[in-house]
Amino acid sequence: MSDSVNLIIDNQEVTVPQGTTIFEAAKKVNVDIPHLCYHEELSIYGACRICVVEIKGRPRLEPSCACLAEKGMIVKTNSLRVRKARRMILELLLANHPEDCITCDRNQTCDLRKLSHDLGIRELRFEKGRKYHYAIDDSSPSIIRDPNKCIQCSKCIRVCLEVQSVGAIEFVNRGSKTQVLTFFDRGLNNVECTNCGQCILACPTGALRERSMVDEVWGAISDPGKFVVVQTAPAVRAAIGEGFGMPPGSLVTGKMVAALRRLGFDKVFDTQFSADLTIMEEGHELIERIKNKGTLPMITSCSPGWIKYVEHFFPECLEHISTCKSPQQMFGAVAKTYYADKIGIKPENMHVVSIMPCTAKKFEAQRPEMMTSGVPDVDTVLTTREAVRMIKEAGIDFVNLPDEDFDEPLGMSTGAAVIFGATGGVMEAALRTAYEVITGKALKNLDFKQIRGMKGIKVADIDINGLNLKVAVAHGLSRAEVLLDQVKKGVSPYHFIEIMACPGGCLGGGGQPIPTTPAIREARAKSIYIEDSNKTIRKSHENPAILALYKEFLGEPLGEKSHHLLHTTYTKRDRY
Repeated sequence: MSDSVNLIIDNQEVTVPQGTTIFEAAKKVNVDIPHLCYHEELSIYGACRICVVEIKGRPRLEPSCACLAEKGMIVKTNSLRVRKARRMILELLLANHPEDCITCDRNQTCDLRKLSHDLGIRELRFEKGRKYHYAIDDSSPSIIRDPNKCIQCSKCIRVCLEVQSVGAIEFVNRGSKTQVLTFFDRGLNNVECTNCGQCILACPTGALRERSMVDEVWGAISDPGKFVVVQTAPAVRAAIGEGFGMPPGSLVTGKMVAALRRLGFDKVFDTQFSADLTIMEEGHELIERIKNKGTLPMITSCSPGWIKYVEHFFPECLEHISTCKSPQQMFGAVAKTYYADKIGIKPENMHVVSIMPCTAKKFEAQRPEMMTSGVPDVDTVLTTREAVRMIKEAGIDFVNLPDEDFDEPLGMSTGAAVIFGATGGVMEAALRTAYEVITGKALKNLDFKQIRGMKGIKVADIDINGLNLKVAVAHGLSRAEVLLDQVKKGVSPYHFIEIMACPGGCLGGGGQPIPTTPAIREARAKSIYIEDSNKTIRKSHENPAILALYKEFLGEPLGEKSHHLLHTTYTKRDRY
């Protein structure tokens, strides 16, 4: 084939399409070349030089991630010269790296540590001694940045700019003084960082991590004056098992509930309950906007990273965002009013803990708008990774736990709620309800497969009793930018848009287990749709606990009480 090239890698013949790198070609012959700066979803950087290979006829070693395969090439990925070069590079990196591996958050998932072990580095030839000691950036409520552990691979910079279209961090200075910094070193909380945490997933070391709230949660559980409830997001149940060595996408809902109950929480509830509640409010809001010629397209509001992005970059589009709080915040508002009254607990004595796949949820919980009961709707937010640490700290044998059910009533949910965890899920859940509310007829097929999957932007025309509803779904903020440009210019053809900040939606959130790759996101999504299909009730407006909530407390969707408790406003933020 004229568009293919033949080459030899480690004495094995391989044929690959033109434009394939040596790094990619090596995978065809089951060779995984060591690397640090390479990332399959980002542009080629080629700076770390860990992935160097020897090519016959060339005087110097070449970075395999940046070197294209050519016809007739003879490549060695594991020659003595290559191994010596890789070891030298790693030893130089380690000579300037903090020696706190035992206490580092990433000590089990650090690429630098793993490579050092795999490449046989057992002692360092170079004297330890850092020339610079940089201050840790702990300004953000979501993300801690430790520049002392940075190896300047640029993954965080590239994911922030290329995947998220934010560019909150960049290289500054030159030579040995090079650092990754925010604008004028103002700290992540004082620039346009969206708190999405994709930089944490991309970082190969402990230079970026979530702000841990584990100690605060242990403190609340131990406080006899606190009634501590926990809610778990849909995407967590399809990922938390990975923290205990289970295959990616293992669906462990029952084991997760059992583990949290054993940690000492007074009640174990489900954010899917409030996801159903979100659909009731958001679905009716969409219907109202369409009927009364309100602002369209309406855009979903469940992703706090996306919300902060639009507040910084597209403030003129804020009126297009649904006024609904996210499911996390709706849960807290309902728990500290409706449920607290039911059980005779004062809101200030209830401590609501969220377990989320998302680092931006930590920021969201601290927003001043999120205090409808006079106290914060949500008190503390843990990532999936933090929940894993707590369970391990308690010595709980997660894998062998029996399955247990959520507590009621705030643990009852439908299949529509669980798919919130995947890109397109909020849209699909809303359509299931909107169709039946508008038409008064039962949907024959609940699966809107045209808006499922990992394609960056998905569009569809949905026929609702003669109304041609145009919808769009985007995940990753660089894709959201495409749709927002249309909205800003007044040329958007859509009625309803779903946007999630993270690739794949919440299941690819910045607080999920590391690694989180495209294949792992696919596996998690598959589990989420399986749970949906196995649910007895798959439409939010048929959740009996939600119906009881409206009958006993809220009145009706978009009513006065629900507007006060479940809806919010947004803030125009500066650009830096």
